[in-house]
Order: sequence, then structure tokens, then C-alpha cells
Amino acid sequence: MFRPGWIDRFRVKPGKKLRLKDHSTGWVETKRLDKDDAKKQAEAVLQRNLEELAEAQQLLYADDRYSLLIIFQAMDAAGKDGTIKHVMSGVNPQGCQVFNFKQPSVEELDHNFLWRCMRCLPERGRIGIFNRSYYEEVLVVKVHPELLDRQKLPPGKRKKGFWKARYDDINAFERHLVRNGTVILKFFLHVSKKEQKKRFLERLDRPEKHWKFSARDVAEREFWDDYMQAYEDALGATSTSWAPWYIVPADDKWVTRAAVADIITSTIREMDLRYPEISPEERQALMEARRQLER
Repeated sequence: MFRPGWIDRFRVKPGKKLRLKDHSTGWVETKRLDKDDAKKQAEAVLQRNLEELAEAQQLLYADDRYSLLIIFQAMDAAGKDGTIKHVMSGVNPQGCQVFNFKQPSVEELDHNFLWRCMRCLPERGRIGIFNRSYYEEVLVVKVHPELLDRQKLPPGKRKKGFWKARYDDINAFERHLVRNGTVILKFFLHVSKKEQKKRFLERLDRPEKHWKFSARDVAEREFWDDYMQAYEDALGATSTSWAPWYIVPADDKWVTRAAVADIITSTIREMDLRYPEISPEERQALMEARRQLER
């Protein structure tokens, strides 16, 4: 089931028209396997990658040439929080930062749409995770264009060319980051409308999850088709060779977590990280330190 190359099918190829209907929200290969066996395989993949990620994070920090930026976008209840929690569970908190981007503040609206995320970029040697991101500006804002009125933009039409310009700005921004050592991974957790409804009802049935539910979540379901179109446009326009998008099935959380973990660890593995080499003088100092300790 989880054979080499299995994650390649999730990657959005640059320059090709995207149709989300062509991407399953569930893991289709489970139909050929017993579900319990499939879950065991996924859990084994996740555990193996958690161990590797913990080691890779230390190497990323020691190498101190690169940073890793991981972006999660999805419809409500797709499992972003749970995926971050499980995939990053073995990572040292000192080397990882998670940022949630909700409705922009007055200060943030006084800057360009990339600014609030720029302030939160990971420094070299660290992993940064964006739970939502500047992509909200071409997703929720595109679905609700009246939000643009709060952004104090110069006068001009807000039609197709406006959104293309934002895609171009995002691509240029991400290319700048990559050229300067930030490796970027972007995940769209693809949940079905049916599964979202199921998870919303579970939140209503369980008092300890009431805090996660908002009446606005239900209202936004009325714009489902608009959101799917906005995602198709954004993912198709901004999945590049330097900052790819991955469309990960999200109806089965165990598949989502295994896939995300595998993509992250595979990416770090390809970064040619290495521990710094010490100079002859530093090596001599280490030998002298050992002699002193032994005495």
C-alpha cells in the first residue's frame, strides 16, 4: 500500500489545469486491503518518519544553512490541528514554531497582504509551520471579495487580473525565500463535504469539542463550490517546482498523517544536510579538554 513513490500522486504538477474532483478525499487503495491492515501500515509509516524527523531536525539545526516552512490550508474540520500535533509530536519544541493566521488585525491591514506572515518566517536551522497563511488572501478573500474593502488598497478593478497579480506576488515571494535557503512545502488537506458534516456533528455531540465549533463554520458550507473553485485556481497557479503543493486525502486522518510525515521527511532527506566540520585548531582544543577532564 505505502510503496516507494506513493506520495508522488499527491503533488500538483506546475502549469497544469487542476480539478479537485480528480483527487480523492479518501485513500482509494484501502478498497484493496482490509481497513485494519491499511491503518497498521499507515501507523508504521508515521512512526518511522517521526523517528527520522526528530533526528533530521537536529541535523537541520546543526547545519544552519536552511530552514523549512510548512504551510497547511484546508476547509474547516479537515484536520490541520491534529495533523500538526501528530506529525510534529517528536520534534524538539525549541526548533519548531507554529503560527495560526486568523482574521487580520488593524495593524496587519495597514501593510501588504504578505507582511504578517513575513514576520513569522523560520530562521535558519528551524522549522516553521503556518496553520493557514497568506493563501487566505486568494481563498477566503476571493470567495468574499467584500473583505478587500478593509485592506485600503489603491483604486482599481478587482477582477481576474487582480487575482493573477496576487498569485504572481506569492510565487515571487516564495522563490525569493527558496533562493535564500528556505525550503517550502504546502499541503492542502482535501476533505469531502460529507466528512466535514460528520465532523461538525461530532463536535456538537461532544461537550469537550464545543469550543472548536462556530456557527460561521456552517454558514461557510453554503459557499463550498466557490471555495473549491478558489482552491483549484490558487493551487494550480502557485504549485511550482520550488514550492510545490500536495493535495492530501483528509477523510481518513491516519492516511493524512502518514502522507504528510512521509513528504516532510523525504524532503529533509534530500536537503544534503551535514554536521559542521571542525578545524584542526578546534580539534586540538577538544583533545586538550579531554586530557584536562581525565586528569
